Amino acid sequence: METNKIVLSKGMYGLLKTHLKTNNKLSVFNKTKLEKELKAAQIRVSSEIPVDVVSVNRNVKVLDIATDEELNFDLVAPADAKIKNNKVSILSPVGVALIGYPEGTHVEWDMPEGLKTFIIQKVTPLS
Repeated sequence: METNKIVLSKGMYGLLKTHLKTNNKLSVFNKTKLEKELKAAQIRVSSEIPVDVVSVNRNVKVLDIATDEELNFDLVAPADAKIKNNKVSILSPVGVALIGYPEGTHVEWDMPEGLKTFIIQKVTPLS
């Protein structure tokens, strides 16, 4: 559905490669999609990741197309994730789905509740 190549830092690329190899909970759809995304990814140093691209330590606002629900959360390192504080791990299903995509992108991902399509509405670096 999306046409953009993902943009990742070197560290995030390595983390996602490891996640792909070690996470046996990824669906076939997600595993295939993530493999394809990583092969085509643009790898940059962290300071060169555009501010409108989903990455770690960014606030993300998305729209769930099926439910018309807006979700707003901070994507953080796994050790810093606290759902009650709206801090979601970059390695959570929604984190892995959105990582590397810019604002305006439609992203499909197989979530625990089924296939979802999100529109990335706003990305803001955390201060």
